Amino acid sequence: MHRRLFLTLFGAGATAPALARSAPQTQPRPPAQARDGGNPQIDYRGFQQLTGDVRALRAQRLLPFDRFAREAKEAGTLLLDARSETAFREGHIGGAVNLPLPDFHAGSLAKTIGADSGRRILIYCNNNFRNNRRPVPVKARSLALNIQTFINLVGYGYSNVWELADVVDFNDPEVGWVRA
Repeated sequence: MHRRLFLTLFGAGATAPALARSAPQTQPRPPAQARDGGNPQIDYRGFQQLTGDVRALRAQRLLPFDRFAREAKEAGTLLLDARSETAFREGHIGGAVNLPLPDFHAGSLAKTIGADSGRRILIYCNNNFRNNRRPVPVKARSLALNIQTFINLVGYGYSNVWELADVVDFNDPEVGWVRA
């Protein structure tokens, strides 16, 4: 019904997008970053761009466990766990600092990491553990927290982010797992 009325009023050759382009603007156009969702504080296109930009960097920053463990002990390195506070309390790699991903913003990151945006940051998450039980149940691979954490840290300007590449058992004494 709507299509027939549209074609009757505007002719068979007209299309809705063409009509929208030619219609007079009654409201100011939103800023470019808001055009993809309406909220000027959300930039999905910027996120897509950042994700693409970070992909190659992340591929070069995946560390095997022995190197990850060695570098975690070096002075000035921050071992960051972005899981929930509850999961962190239930167990984590010794020496890790917790800042849950939902709490990431410029202020909390600066407070946790410090002023040096080049500080080496090592990250790990649930999908680095084969145990697949609390406090590290495996997440969907494409939604693994490592990916989001890496993207967010780089997006906030931290240039020296490294990620644990391996899957380990938190019961392995080499992991240094701290239980609640």
